[in-house]
Amino acid sequence: GGTWDLFRYPGIRSDSDMFSFGYGFRPWNELQVLADGPSIRNYIHETADEYRVSPHIHYGLKVTGAAWSSSENRWTVTAEREDSGETETFLSRFLIGCTGYYNYDQGYLPEFPGMDRFQGTCVHPQQWPKDLDYRDKKVVVIGSGATAVTLVPAMAEETSHITMLQRSPSYIFSVPAYDKFSELLDRVLPSGWVYRMARWRNIKLQRLIYVIAKKYPDFTRKLLLSNVKRHVGKDFDMTHFQPVYQPWDERLCAVPDADLFRDLREGKADIVTDHIDTFTENGIRLKSGRELDADIIIAATGLNLQVLGGMSLSLDGEPLDVSERMTYKGVLMEGVPNMAWIFGYTNASWTLKAD
Repeated sequence: GGTWDLFRYPGIRSDSDMFSFGYGFRPWNELQVLADGPSIRNYIHETADEYRVSPHIHYGLKVTGAAWSSSENRWTVTAEREDSGETETFLSRFLIGCTGYYNYDQGYLPEFPGMDRFQGTCVHPQQWPKDLDYRDKKVVVIGSGATAVTLVPAMAEETSHITMLQRSPSYIFSVPAYDKFSELLDRVLPSGWVYRMARWRNIKLQRLIYVIAKKYPDFTRKLLLSNVKRHVGKDFDMTHFQPVYQPWDERLCAVPDADLFRDLREGKADIVTDHIDTFTENGIRLKSGRELDADIIIAATGLNLQVLGGMSLSLDGEPLDVSERMTYKGVLMEGVPNMAWIFGYTNASWTLKAD
């Protein structure tokens, strides 16, 4: 996939624990629970090398389409070479799509009123500029998801001030940055055992939390909010952390060692819950009338969804609309021969379902 190579914004990390997010056949063998992007990228490279996959990868190709021929019993896959624009063709008996579900060309950016008036720098994390200098700058991060809660603590030490502006709150909870229990076990047990035990434990724990959240939502909500209150302090305005939905109606956001809560408590960052009225020359005016001054605005507003990397499918010359087909266990597609596409879980690590 492209996520861990393409995304280079400050603090980029996983939002799933690495023991269950890592490959089942090559367990994650570090003690970071939520690993940073470079560590994950290195892990993928090492795994590809170890299992002799690397020599078989064709780089710099953008797959544009795949056509099935019943008479020839095979797929014809067309791809464009990005450096020259030339078209290459591949023939196969079987086709597997492992493309995830994001469009890596462009992130999701709403049309905010007055964006063209803003005199500062506006950035989407998916296209993070290498030379962006945010030291001693006033920064506003729009969003309340995994990217926003990662960016704010990663940037807070260097900005003059940073604000997380959210339209509505998400559930955010703290997890340990390092697995100290596994570190202790690693002193007395073989490392392979330790990391497999950690993987098994975390999978079971995540499943249990999800089941409890769906069965006892009010109890789970109180538990999550009490965790936040303990870290931000009793005088903090908790309305910024109280979603209108129940836990696991949407994905939860995890932060390592309560870093976001610490920066909010210490005043290095703040959080605002409001709707955007318009961008101004100097920042953002909210529906409440409040104005947020900013040198840099970061739109952590999400990603565009896209199946099969955007390639088009056809069966015997007839275009195939994926949205019109049923899928079986996130692998097989109705009426499409000799093809699989790998789709992961939404409430657990993607790689668990891929395995």
